Amino acid sequence: MLLRRLFSRARPIRHFALIDGEGLCRALRQMQEHPSQAGWVEVHEPSITWLGCHLPAGARITPVVTHAPAARPLAA
Repeated sequence: MLLRRLFSRARPIRHFALIDGEGLCRALRQMQEHPSQAGWVEVHEPSITWLGCHLPAGARITPVVTHAPAARPLAA
């Protein structure tokens, strides 16, 4: 177990902001995985000044699409 911890790569800490229905930041969180509750968005670097305000324009991280796009029918 100890050897596994020594040689395995730790997942990096990611930053998240909880956005309410009005688009205001209500909470900040640092985790290794995306929170399971709705409303959390990943941000580059959190700031406590965001609480109760809208996030700055460049704060959000664009999610990476991991599935292939839908196949288009071929022209005849």
